[in-house]
Amino acid sequence: MASLDTRRLQRLLPYLAQDRRRLLFALLLLIPLALAGALQPLLVGQAIAVLARDGDAIVGASTGIPLAAETEAFVRPFEALGLDPATVFYCGESVLLPAWRGRGIYRAFFEAREAYARQLGGMSWMSFCGVVRPENHPLRPAHWEPLDAVWRRFGYAPEPKLRTSYAWKDIDQPASTEHPMQFWLKPLG
Repeated sequence: MASLDTRRLQRLLPYLAQDRRRLLFALLLLIPLALAGALQPLLVGQAIAVLARDGDAIVGASTGIPLAAETEAFVRPFEALGLDPATVFYCGESVLLPAWRGRGIYRAFFEAREAYARQLGGMSWMSFCGVVRPENHPLRPAHWEPLDAVWRRFGYAPEPKLRTSYAWKDIDQPASTEHPMQFWLKPLG
């Protein structure tokens, strides 16, 4: 089993830059955020990364941030629903090498972010969002299976009134387009 290491993201970047394998994970985790314009909030304050390590090698990573520090597109739906963004911890990106999947690390990522949110205090909710794509989307991998059942086992549920859209460029498109996003919630007990 890989060991987990939770660190504030601003303190993590120098560690990641120490060797090529660590740098690769930094790129896999952070480039999509940078392209979406969402990287800056992660580099300050209470944003974290949870690293899954096999000895000194990083085999996975996951991010989290208090929702109040996120972008307007992420905060607005919570305010419209009457949920205070200051009481929500947002679970961001997760990447895990294929050889390490199916070993409970993905669940451990969620548990570590939930534990961190409890340490912060004042958090009542955990949240993340997923892209809403049609079943026949051309970029969907052949053997892709939705993670809805996994997320439900972790105690999360989609909140139909919590939706937003976020723009990025898909690899088969000439320009950025809006993508519908569905938020999932879990009370932080």
